[in-house]
Amino acid sequence: MMKDRDPSWKPTFIVKPDGGCQGDGIYLIKDPSDIRLTGGLQSRPAVVQEYICKPLLVDKLKFDIRLYVLLKSLEPLEIYIAKDGLSRFCTEPYQEPTLKNLHQVFMHLTNYSLNIHSGNFIHSDNVNTGSKRTFSSILCRLSSKGVDVKKVWSDIISLVIKTIIALTPELKVYYQSDIPAGKPGPTCFQPRITRLLSFLWSGADLISKGTETIYFL
Repeated sequence: MMKDRDPSWKPTFIVKPDGGCQGDGIYLIKDPSDIRLTGGLQSRPAVVQEYICKPLLVDKLKFDIRLYVLLKSLEPLEIYIAKDGLSRFCTEPYQEPTLKNLHQVFMHLTNYSLNIHSGNFIHSDNVNTGSKRTFSSILCRLSSKGVDVKKVWSDIISLVIKTIIALTPELKVYYQSDIPAGKPGPTCFQPRITRLLSFLWSGADLISKGTETIYFL
C-alpha cells in the first residue's frame, strides 16, 4: 500500500450518513475535521471509511459489483449467492482523489441513481458496454487479460460467508424479537424448535482493489 512506502501519504475518507440510500449525502474528505456538522447533519450518525484510492478500472472507469444473496436459514446457516450480478459504472474517467476533484460524484461514486443524471451515462442492451453491465461480462473481460476469475469468485464467496457469520448473532436477535415465542414463523418454511427460520434477500455491494482484493462497500 502507498502508506507503507510513502510516509507523507495520507488517506482519503468516504462519509456515508446513516439512513441514506442511493448515494444521498455521501461525500469524500481528506481531513476528519472536514466532516460536515451543519445542515441538520449534526445529530445524524454516519459511517466513515478509508476510501479505496486505487480501484480496479474498466475502460478507465471506476465500477462496483452488486451481487444478490439469499439467507435461507440461520440454524443451520444456509446461504445462496446468485451466479451473476451487476456492475455499475461511474461516468467520468477515474482519477485518484485530490482536493480539486473530491466533489466530482460522477468520478468517485458508482451509484446508479447518481450517474443516470450524467450526460455521459450510456444506456446499452449490450452486456459488454454501457454504464450498467452484467458482472459475468466483467469476469470475461478480466479472464481475457489473464486474471484468475475462479479465484475472484472464491474470494467473493468467502467474503460474503464471513460477513454473514459475523452478522448472525444480531440477525438472531432481530428474528426472535419479530416472532415471539409461541407464535408460528413464516409459512414458507416448516417450523423448527429454534424458530430461526426466516429468510433475508439482500444485495451485496463490493469493489475490487486491483485484481487481488475484494471489499464490501
